[in-house]
Formats: sequence, structure tokens, C-alpha cells
Amino acid sequence: MNKNTTSLHLIQNFLSEAELQTILAEFGFIDTARKCTVSTLISYLIGAATNEWKSLRHAADVGPSFGLISIDHSSLSKHMKALNYAIMKRIFEVIVGKLNRATRRTLKMKKIPMAVDSTTITVGKTRLPWAVYHGERAGIKLHISFTNETAMPLQVVETTGLKNDGPVGASLEDKRFIFIGDRAYFSIEKVDRYVTEKEKQHFVIRLKENIQLNRKKALKGTRKKDSNVTDDFTCILGTPQKQTKTRHRVVQFTDHEGKEIRVVTSLMNVTAEEIADMYKSRWAIESFFRWIKQNLNVPSLFGTTPNAVFNQLFTALIAYVLLKFLHRQGSKKNTQKSLSFAGFTRMFLCATLPLEWQIAIHETLEFYRKLYEGVSG
Repeated sequence: MNKNTTSLHLIQNFLSEAELQTILAEFGFIDTARKCTVSTLISYLIGAATNEWKSLRHAADVGPSFGLISIDHSSLSKHMKALNYAIMKRIFEVIVGKLNRATRRTLKMKKIPMAVDSTTITVGKTRLPWAVYHGERAGIKLHISFTNETAMPLQVVETTGLKNDGPVGASLEDKRFIFIGDRAYFSIEKVDRYVTEKEKQHFVIRLKENIQLNRKKALKGTRKKDSNVTDDFTCILGTPQKQTKTRHRVVQFTDHEGKEIRVVTSLMNVTAEEIADMYKSRWAIESFFRWIKQNLNVPSLFGTTPNAVFNQLFTALIAYVLLKFLHRQGSKKNTQKSLSFAGFTRMFLCATLPLEWQIAIHETLEFYRKLYEGVSG
């Protein structure tokens, strides 16, 4: 297998050394390490994520053959534990902000759906005693907002596994987008707040099955013969003891298995079928969770402290957004020779991309490296 070193140094094309030092200064961190600098640690963790290195010892053994500075695994472990993971999260936020802006400029988007959901990574209880989950398991959770159009996360909130999704969802709200959430994100107070705020948070949220629907008033609208929408109306949600202060639109439809789903929404000027499609588009974030667990070595946690765990996870997310961005850029330039994301990732990491794709990726990396170096300079 060809040992492609490009993936390990991808970040350098989108985050200059000056920008990195600015981030470190934000947290009062002085990088005094001679060999295991923050940049080197990131390169090792990206290598571990993309090449499925199973441990820090494994990473230290094979890293030099991928062009990395030779470092003992104990040094990697020590720096993973010592580095405040908020620094790695900030690096992720800066990079994902750049990539999302670049993609959205290209797509010339208006307000678009934003799916919000979480994924839990579990290990044995003794492995992460600070993150007790259920039974003999410990778990940490990533709460993520995600758009299909950019195919990248917008925000990430990290918690332990027992943290409920609903309260965390409030920190993922973004009024530039339409909030798409499952039942965990519904509450009477929340949907009322969304529609009464001066600048509304538009939403499509699945209703819990025990929510009462009162004083229903049907909405008129034409439906296609093959429509899976079964009802469309406004109503008051909840019981007399606790109910919404305003009327809300509810759309009922069936999924691909014939199961009925009810969603509440603030959108009044779109068809019921469009609302159903927005909710069903949540499958993309589920696919994203599955992809990072299967392809970025996430379940193999190298450390046991919060810093070690979340440094590894945020670096894995950095690897994902960089690869996804390059795939989208390459796809635009190679419409006649398309590659799936899985196929692109495999070929990119093995340095076996078709020549046309190699040229497109090289041009993209050079363009953004010069762009962001110019901005930071």
C-alpha cells in the first residue's frame, strides 16, 4: 500500500501556523515542546483516524514511515492528556467555519435545513469512570448540528453519555437555518419560544406520541396522488394543564416502512410534502455518525481522561471535514468521472486517485493554502 502523507498534513492548507499560534494564545497555552508540538500531535491523531492506527504505540511505531517526526508513544500520551481539549475544539471550529463558508458561497444558499442529533460512544465503565453511562458501560456523547448541503457539521457539543439531548439542543440553535430534530428536541416551551421570538428559529421537530392535539383546524392544499402525507392542520399542543400558547402547524406522513410520523413546524408557506422531506433528510446525519465510527477509528479511544478522549475525537472530526470538503471540490471538477465519498477516501489515503482527481485536489489545496495564508498574514 502506498503511504500517502498528504492526509496527515491536510490541516496545514487550511490553518496557518500564525492562526494556530493565535488559537493557542487565546487559551494561554505556550507550546514549549521540542518535538511533540501541537502541530505534530494533530498530525499523529489525524494519521490514527484516517489510517486506523489502533493505539498510540502503534502510531509511534508507524508514524515515521508516513513522514512524521519520530516520537515515543509515552510522549504522545502525555501531551494528549495535558493539552486542553478546548484548544482542539477551537481548531475544529475555525476549520469547519472556513469550509462551510466556502461551500455555501459556491451553492449560493438561502435558509436551509439543519439536522440536530447526537451519537454515543461507549466503552467499559472502568475505562472512563468519569463518564458512567448505563450498567457496566461508560459513554461520551457528541451533539452535532449538520447540513446535507455542505455534508459537514456546523457545531459540536461534547458531553457524557447521560446528558439529555433536549437541553443541549438549545446551544445548537442557529436562526440562519431550519432546525430539524427528533422527539428528544421537542418541548411545549421550546416551540412557543421559537415562533414568538423577534427573529424566529424556524423548525421541523417530531412530536412525542403522547402529545395531545387540540382544536385541530385543517389546512387546505393540493396533494399529489402518490403523496405520503396523511394530514396537515394547525392545533394547540398539550393538555389543559400544560399546552402551547399559540397554534402550531402539524404534518402527519408515513415513512418508507409505513409508520406514521407527526412533526410540528413553524413553516407555513411550504407544502406538507416538503416538510415531510425535510424531516426525512435527517438520514444524512445518521449516515455521518455511522461513517465516522466505521472509518475514523473513533471507537478505539487511546486515553482515559477527558482531554485525551476529546482531543482524539475532535481531531477525527477535523479529518472528516477536510476529506469531505476535498471530495466535494473534486466532484465539481470531475463530473465525468465521479467517485463516492467512500471510494474517494480509500483512493486518497492510498494515493491511488485517478490523475484528473489528483490534479483537482492539488489545485484545491494550493488555492486554499495561499488564500488562508494571505488572510492570516
